[in-house]
Amino acid sequence: MEPVLSAQNIHKSFTDPVEFEVLKDISFQVEKGEFVSIMGKSGCGKSTLLYILSTMDRDYTGNLFLEGTKLTGQSPAALARVRNEHIGFVFQFHYLLPEFTILENVMLPAQKLGRKSAEQIRADAMEKLGLLDIADQAGKLASRISGGQKQRVAIARALINDPMIIMGDEPTGNLDSHNADNVFHIFKELGKERNMSLLIVTHDDDFARKTDRIIRMEDGRIVA
Repeated sequence: MEPVLSAQNIHKSFTDPVEFEVLKDISFQVEKGEFVSIMGKSGCGKSTLLYILSTMDRDYTGNLFLEGTKLTGQSPAALARVRNEHIGFVFQFHYLLPEFTILENVMLPAQKLGRKSAEQIRADAMEKLGLLDIADQAGKLASRISGGQKQRVAIARALINDPMIIMGDEPTGNLDSHNADNVFHIFKELGKERNMSLLIVTHDDDFARKTDRIIRMEDGRIVA
């Protein structure tokens, strides 16, 4: 079976102010339903790698595949569609629109994709909010809920288009240990129930230890 995500010989350099190789020959894959964490000291290249894997950064050499389809070299418009349709994102900062309700925030990526009716999108969004035990807050403005609730809403939004893989950049970085545990268990359940792959960059040892596999980075390379 094809891995969900496959990175082959990924290199990236920054040239300003001097040439600096930030990623060196990165190769690995993520299988269907696998929960993988990426760890390493600040500056080791893990967030840079995540931006390449998520197709937001196209300036690299090597090849990137999503379920066997080569993404490297595709146009920005094609990659934007791949991102919206097949990849869910959860960041350290939730990036919710404060003037929108929770429900409206979750519906946005599906409205952008434009594959379903407004009623269907609304029903899907409520289902995702229910999955995260926050459906009772659907009508509240995003600015009026706690940090832990905001991160749940961000996960619901990442799920709205039923992606193949969820990518997270320090998704528990701003949460206390109780809420960080909650987010971990939500991810674990999603992997199990929906056979969804997860790739999470984290500094949190406790979080990483509980994932299926840890990829450790050092100076732009995978070391373990």
